[in-house]
Amino acid sequence: MPLRRLAASSWSDAVLAAAATLAQIWPLLTTPDAGQPWHWWGYVAAAGSALPLVWRRRAPAPVLILCAGFGTLYDAVDHVASQPLWYGVLAALYTVASRSRPLVRLSMFAVLSVGGMVTVGSANTAFRGVILYVTVYALGRAAAGARAQAAVLEERAGRLERERRVDAERAAERERARIARDMHDVLAHSISLMVVQAEAGPVVIGSAPDRAAAAFDAIAGTGRDALDQLRTMLSVLKEEDGTRAPQPTIDDLPALAGQVAGAGLTVRCTAEGEPRPLPAAAGVAAYRIAQEALTNVVKHAGAASAEVRLNWTEDGLMISVVDDGRGTGMGLPSSGNGLIGIRERAAACGGTASAGPRADGPGFEVSARLPLAGAMA
Repeated sequence: MPLRRLAASSWSDAVLAAAATLAQIWPLLTTPDAGQPWHWWGYVAAAGSALPLVWRRRAPAPVLILCAGFGTLYDAVDHVASQPLWYGVLAALYTVASRSRPLVRLSMFAVLSVGGMVTVGSANTAFRGVILYVTVYALGRAAAGARAQAAVLEERAGRLERERRVDAERAAERERARIARDMHDVLAHSISLMVVQAEAGPVVIGSAPDRAAAAFDAIAGTGRDALDQLRTMLSVLKEEDGTRAPQPTIDDLPALAGQVAGAGLTVRCTAEGEPRPLPAAAGVAAYRIAQEALTNVVKHAGAASAEVRLNWTEDGLMISVVDDGRGTGMGLPSSGNGLIGIRERAAACGGTASAGPRADGPGFEVSARLPLAGAMA
């Protein structure tokens, strides 16, 4: 129990003990005593059957025994005010019923009930006493049930809060991983194009100044585009408010092809079938997959041309990027951020990805199948 709650409980028990003591001594103070003082034992028994309530939470059963014992011995002398000392006993019994183990509380209740019926002077008083004991015992058990239910609800609320924090942390980790993949795609693509253009510029600067100027313009344009996309991602990391640029989708693939074509590579975009609604995440994944595949073409393939093919079917979109370069390897490798990122992006949308040499000629092919909204559901 927290220290503050324990202190509050101690104060409330002290107030209860004082109130019960005053209520039981009050008849001795206000009832006429027939010319002589009440016997001192009446004051001791009246106080003794209530003051132990100060320790009722820490030792319920011993407190009940003390309260009941002093109450029973109140009439041991003749000259005391006529009254039943029930206040302390009932409060102690309530505490035993709400806080003690089953064997202890049932034993105490049985002893108290039998002892009360044996020691009282009339059947009416015994009957009232048993009714009071049963009622107080039932109230104590109800309080125990309510306290147990509150503890269960508190524990459940704590567990749900912990689960919420774990879910939030996992969501943040997934978002950081997504941003890291996007930054990898943007930086790898943009820097690869800039390097190719920068290497080509000095070669033609003397013989073809126009081509050199175009190469440097392409470097500047690619750099500005990369900076814009990076600002958008970093604004998410910094949790900035305001309007954020939308993520690229398959509608931006022609612009991507034109950007890559500026590096001296011929790039075409073709589409077959009727376009269908594509989930937003799958649209972004399609763009990033094509971007990563074209980046690999520029960096590794030594190709003269590449093609981005979109093939719409009844239940999905097949996107392929093929080139006429050297071609390397078979299938998606187990390491390397580029092709692994392609596989992860496709899998995150419920799709699949593959990569390997082209079957219809020289070069390399990266393909991914992304399901439509209905298929994903």
